[in-house]
Amino acid sequence: MVATAATSAFFPVASSGNGVPKAGVLKAPASGGLQVKANAQAPGKVNGTSVWLAMAPEPVVKTDESSSPPPRTFINQLPDWSMLLAAITTVFLAAEKQWTVLDWKPRRSDLLIDPFSFGRIVQDGLVFRQNFLIRSYEIGADRTASIETTMNHLQETALNHVKSAGLLDDGFGSTPEMHKRDLIWVVTKMQLRVDRYPSWGDTVQVDTWVSSSGKNGMRRDWLVRDCTTGEVLTRASSLWVLMNKKTRRLSKMPEEVRGEIEPYFINSDPVVEDDNQKLPKLDENTADIMRTGLSPRWNDLDVNQHVNNVKYIGWILESAPPAILESHELSALTLEYRRECGRDSVLRSLTAVSGNLNSALNGSREVKCRHLLRLETGAEIVKGRTEWRPKFRTDGEAFA
Repeated sequence: MVATAATSAFFPVASSGNGVPKAGVLKAPASGGLQVKANAQAPGKVNGTSVWLAMAPEPVVKTDESSSPPPRTFINQLPDWSMLLAAITTVFLAAEKQWTVLDWKPRRSDLLIDPFSFGRIVQDGLVFRQNFLIRSYEIGADRTASIETTMNHLQETALNHVKSAGLLDDGFGSTPEMHKRDLIWVVTKMQLRVDRYPSWGDTVQVDTWVSSSGKNGMRRDWLVRDCTTGEVLTRASSLWVLMNKKTRRLSKMPEEVRGEIEPYFINSDPVVEDDNQKLPKLDENTADIMRTGLSPRWNDLDVNQHVNNVKYIGWILESAPPAILESHELSALTLEYRRECGRDSVLRSLTAVSGNLNSALNGSREVKCRHLLRLETGAEIVKGRTEWRPKFRTDGEAFA
């Protein structure tokens, strides 16, 4: 009803039966012309005096419906150029929008690095390189990446290196010839030096390569850099040997396996100088702190059904003095793996601080610790040595 009332002021409305149109509406005369008539107005009064308004004569517009259409010529047969121009403009705008999406670049240049890349082979096919974005759940209380995050990056690049080389078969880094003989890789020694820990949002570049180590072993090195500045953040070197997956005993390297991996060996020195210092004996009597009742969870096991070597670091730090964790950060790590840990194992973590802990903390000096991870039955799992440097405030001074 409202719409009808609104439109009736401008468009014809059906009249009553007498055929007389209402005032103020249009009427189509029978003659075929169109007549437009303004509403009549009554004379107004000002101070009691009638005032007449001069009105323009009522215009009458007539159209002849019976007139013939214009003759067909070349000009009026051409297409509507305005419609064609609108269509072309729409196509160009859509193409420009699509190109803008494809050519998008972030404001920060460091975001151009693809953090989800699976890596690539560089340097004549002998070095594997992969980038990692430091995520919020990979940082600790200091807002920097944890040592476990760094170790996970090292392990991930090692496996992806084998995969990219086409040597990954069924197993955790096993080559086809290793799989035939039920052989797997196990780490015997890990050395790591951290110059600086990356922060949340940083992107790191990890390079890794392999070299020969004796007759039956292999050495793997890593170099971690800041993707933006190229600064070296972490250096790590490790030694690996073969173990039979069924007998759980160490094995010599078959010639067939050597033939698979030897083409990828690099003749280079380790990035971390080998620490040949003998780790002194550590037990309950010489330890400063001991944690007991440590046992692996199901998620701590890898596909070879033994505890992932990164998990051992977390257990070792369980017995690190809290005062050191608060005022210092881990700068160097040496681990010697003695035997594997199974899903039903129960362990103890022991730590001894070299020298006087209170004097080292008060003097803001480096601290060295000795560690032992062993089964409750007494068998040693991992022996290690760690070095800790003082944390620094934003003003560059060490915490007291």
